[in-house]
Amino acid sequence: MTTTEHRTAGALRELAERAGRELEDAPALEILRWGVETFGARFCVTSSMEDAVVAHLAARVRPGVDVVFLDTGYHFPETIGTRDAVGAVMDVNLITLTPRQTVAEQDAEHGPRLHDRDPDLCCALRKVAPLEEGLAGYDAWATGLRRDESPTRAGTPVVGWDERRGKVKLSPIARWTQEDVDAYVTEHGVLTNPLLMDGYASVGCAPCTRRVLAGEDARAGRWAGRGKTECGLHG
Repeated sequence: MTTTEHRTAGALRELAERAGRELEDAPALEILRWGVETFGARFCVTSSMEDAVVAHLAARVRPGVDVVFLDTGYHFPETIGTRDAVGAVMDVNLITLTPRQTVAEQDAEHGPRLHDRDPDLCCALRKVAPLEEGLAGYDAWATGLRRDESPTRAGTPVVGWDERRGKVKLSPIARWTQEDVDAYVTEHGVLTNPLLMDGYASVGCAPCTRRVLAGEDARAGRWAGRGKTECGLHG
C-alpha cells in the first residue's frame, strides 16, 4: 500500500496513542505491518547499523522499504561496512544522511574534538539536525529501541508520539530481550556489526564509544564518564 494522504499532527498523535495501546502485546511483524499499511511511502526505518534486525523485519513486510542511516563522519569502519553489506544483500532502499558540515568544517568552526568538549552540541550538529531534515518526508519512523537496554529506555512504547518532530515513532522490538535479538539473528542470518563480537554492546560514534564491562548495561559504553546517556535522537 502506498499513500500520500496528508494527516494533521493531531490525527497522527491520535493514531500513535491508539496503536500504542492496541499493539502493546503484538509481535514485531504486526507492529511493522501496521506502520506500512497506515503510512505507506511516508514510513521508514532508521538504523544505526549496530544490527539489521528491524530493517530485516520491515523488509519482510514491505520489500524495498526505506532504511535511513545517519553517517556522522565519526563511525567505526565496521559500522560503515555493515551499512554497505545491508545495502548490498537486503531488499531495502538504503538512504544515507550526512551532516551539513564535514568533520573538518566543524573543527574549523567549533575547534577540534568538539565531542570531548561539548558532546551534546556535537550530537545536535551531526545527528539530531540531519535526522530531522532526513525525516521531513515521512509521517512515521521505526527504530530498534528496546526497553532492556537501559533504565532511560524502560518505558519505550511500541508505538508512540514523537512530539518534537511531530511524527509517529514505532519501536517494534521494544519488548524484546537481547536473547530474542540473538535468536532472530541466528534464525534468519541477519547482518550484525562485527564490533558486537568484540566487547561492544552498543555501537555509536568511535570517539564516544567503548567496550562494556561485566555487569554493565548495554548503553554503559556510550559517553562513559560523562553523565550523558542519549544523543538526542530519542530524548
